[in-house]
Amino acid sequence: MHVLLFLSGVLGNATGLFLFLAPMVTFKRIIRNRSTEQFSGIPYVMTLLNCIVFTWYGLPFVSRNNILIWTINATGGVIEFTYIVIFIIFGPKKERMKVMGLFALIMTVFSAIASISLLALHGNTRKFFCGVAAALFSTVMFASPLSVMRLVIKTKSVEFMPFFLSLFAFLCALSWLIYGLLSGDPFVLVPNVFGTGLGIAQLILYAIYYKNRNHSESAIKDDFIEMDLENIDQVKKPDSRHL
Repeated sequence: MHVLLFLSGVLGNATGLFLFLAPMVTFKRIIRNRSTEQFSGIPYVMTLLNCIVFTWYGLPFVSRNNILIWTINATGGVIEFTYIVIFIIFGPKKERMKVMGLFALIMTVFSAIASISLLALHGNTRKFFCGVAAALFSTVMFASPLSVMRLVIKTKSVEFMPFFLSLFAFLCALSWLIYGLLSGDPFVLVPNVFGTGLGIAQLILYAIYYKNRNHSESAIKDDFIEMDLENIDQVKKPDSRHL
């Protein structure tokens, strides 16, 4: 049992790292185009909150024998913070303000959780409080891609829902679901049940609409070509004032 628990935790760390690194392709595109386009920054902020709260929950003075939890979440926190900085730099003003406001809110929430757990709680009460907070915000993190899924259904295109992000979100949630079952930790188990289900839903959407991605990109290219042709026609038209 201990071997299976350890292996599921290692698998959770591996898939979690891939999950955190999967958006690198998206952010490479953002940096290249100097624009966040229609990508949403909300999932990255909520993932950061999940990482820092679960890092706190996994520390020895909160819950014992959870080194596999806090190490990967601490790593993920650094990566997600980097993504947020890039998003703030290249995002439009409205989206930038939204992300910055949400970031300030989650840091305030985390500071409150850390302060209360350190100053007012002890032992199992501290673990329960931090575990409930971690499970709650992990569920919120898994729910954050719902806005992107709605965009996929609306546009019938998966252009703004990267496949590898959805795939590793599912694999990561499944790995930690197994870890939660084997360890008997409801604070790890419950949010990952929801995350696994949502990951399956994202993969189903991708299977339905992935063929439309090229159509969406072609439509955008056609619009630019049409605009260029119109500009050429206007240049070629003689100026009536010289007739």
